[in-house]
Amino acid sequence: MNKVKRALISVSDKAGIVEFARILHGFGVEILSTGGSAGVLRENGIPVIEVSDYTNFPEMLDGRVKTLHPKIHGGLLALRDNPEHMAKLKEHGIGLIDMVVVNLYPFEKTIQKPGVKIEEVIENIDIGGPSMLRSASKNSQSVAVICNPKRYPQIIDELKKNNGALPDKLLRELAVEVFALTSHYDGVINKYLTDYFQGKPDGKTDFPQDLTLNFTKIQELRYGENPHQKAAFYRENGKAKGLINLRQLQGKELSFNNILDLNAAVGIVQEFKSPAAVIVKHNNPCGAAQEKTLDKAFADALKCDPLSAFGGIIALNRKVDLKTAGLIAKSGFMECIIAPSFDKEALEPFKNKKNLRLLELPGLDEIIKEIEFKRVSGGMLAQDKDTGEINIDNLKIVTRKKPSKKELESLLFAWKIVKHVKSNAIVLAVNTRTVGIGPGQTSRVESVMIAKRKSGKLSKNSVLASDAFFPKADSISQAAKAGVKAIIQPGGSISDEEVIKACDKHKISMVFTGLRHFRH
Repeated sequence: MNKVKRALISVSDKAGIVEFARILHGFGVEILSTGGSAGVLRENGIPVIEVSDYTNFPEMLDGRVKTLHPKIHGGLLALRDNPEHMAKLKEHGIGLIDMVVVNLYPFEKTIQKPGVKIEEVIENIDIGGPSMLRSASKNSQSVAVICNPKRYPQIIDELKKNNGALPDKLLRELAVEVFALTSHYDGVINKYLTDYFQGKPDGKTDFPQDLTLNFTKIQELRYGENPHQKAAFYRENGKAKGLINLRQLQGKELSFNNILDLNAAVGIVQEFKSPAAVIVKHNNPCGAAQEKTLDKAFADALKCDPLSAFGGIIALNRKVDLKTAGLIAKSGFMECIIAPSFDKEALEPFKNKKNLRLLELPGLDEIIKEIEFKRVSGGMLAQDKDTGEINIDNLKIVTRKKPSKKELESLLFAWKIVKHVKSNAIVLAVNTRTVGIGPGQTSRVESVMIAKRKSGKLSKNSVLASDAFFPKADSISQAAKAGVKAIIQPGGSISDEEVIKACDKHKISMVFTGLRHFRH
């Protein structure tokens, strides 16, 4: 058991500290403190000794140097059962410190402020706090170190139970918590400063030689990919944008698969400025449309593949109104609906659908450029997010027949969708709505055949988008049978000439983008 006789308190977050310090004082603990913390304790009638009085050395450099002193770190690091250590403390007039209560400058909150200046960010990098925490944790067999205000009630209970002492098991537990915190804190600083000082104006990414990832759990999930797998949802620390900001208005707990599908659906609907709707199933779109109104966009998206849409995820890029909500409510079972917001009356049609998850995501239209990660056995892969875009000026017409202006608009729409379909990916579209989608096959012609079969008669006079080049002309024959009039694809195959000839034979126009969109 470690009897607490002297404690040092220096906290940025003052929540609960007065009550905690009062308990310490009640056990006769001498309290050292700094600046603002000392002021708060003194105002509440708790005796404190300023660290500067204890060390006989003033705070300096605008508070940058307060606790970086041998009388502090010697009192924390000395081994109580080492005669030489204790003799040195006596020689230099250094007293023991049995408890450190420290929480760090709010670096994460600071970097999330809109328009924050780098000077303010730098000033919120804590130096003395992590140093004390680490010193105390290194000597945890003798020093209690508390970095988490949520621990105060537990510590108070133990002090009362053990007459002002704390058990060894708790001391070790507190020390481990500190190293998790300081690792996390340094990782957030590293990530922010790396992004700030190495940011590329051309948008290119520098991949760091050493990669430290910092995440905090925000919720347990209903289950993982399968019910027997546990899962959780984590927020990347220092990030203030993205799917982590979703707010659930109703429905049962989210699952791992729900979040993956929500992420995919949001990524697709972000492609469009006009009202748009997307339905996603198993990370693939099964319907997407852009229209003048949101209700029309949803109705068109649903027509593409209503069978696959059953139990899907709906993403909308506008506030959900009553008319759109009514259409969705009548469309059959859906897992989730995500949108920037919902009109109050738009919630009414869903009130009896207790399992349906309604999710608001402010800033849904904001595309975040970030590094994507994929875990592999024993390691991790990293890549830039696929934000490649094209416009009409980027297209190269390679067939005798040229696409009409209307077909070009439809081709560009289909190209935006195919980018989000698992490879090999084929999308058939009419105007700005999908009519058939062939995802994730091991041969491209098979994907064409699936898209053709799903579209039925709707594929007549459609356009086709392919995420990668055609290795053979067989896909063109299938496209012609479906009634396709124009094709968009990257080009670059050794069979390009054969494919172009097949298009000319079937009077299909074709454009090359020079850009591939594989999605594995």
